[in-house]
Amino acid sequence: MPNYRRHYLAYKWFFTVVTAKRRRFLTAEVSRECLRWAIKECQKDNFFEIDAWVLLPDHMHCIWTMLESDTNFSKRWSIIKRFFTQRFRQAERIAEPYWQPRFWEHWIRDDRDYENHMNYIHYNPVKHGLVESPRDWEWSSFHRYLKVGVYMEDWGAGLRFPDDVGNE
Repeated sequence: MPNYRRHYLAYKWFFTVVTAKRRRFLTAEVSRECLRWAIKECQKDNFFEIDAWVLLPDHMHCIWTMLESDTNFSKRWSIIKRFFTQRFRQAERIAEPYWQPRFWEHWIRDDRDYENHMNYIHYNPVKHGLVESPRDWEWSSFHRYLKVGVYMEDWGAGLRFPDDVGNE
């Protein structure tokens, strides 16, 4: 009998995660440190790669690559939110809910869908009036893609994207 091996494909997922009551704390230094730590802790036992990320004061968007054999992104978000909350509560001593209970997810279906969501993520700070150009927003993977030539320095300055790509 032949030894068949299943080829595990990687799936790409777009997410929007929002703070409770749209409280604006995510870009504060302590929040960024807690979130970075929570993600790294989650990744130790739960594989996912981060393709793109933007962190705004009250929400974040990202694209993850996950294996077809394990697409339990809900578990990962639960871990990240829980770890963040534990660490943030220790730092800030505030016992309020930090996250909306759910999140928005979208399976990236093809290269065009991927490109649209990458652009949406990187343009989001401009869309929300936080900066004039994506290059001006510090907490974005835009800078990583700028360095490797995916985006030009002036990309997104003055552009408008349709609101139907991401869901906030």
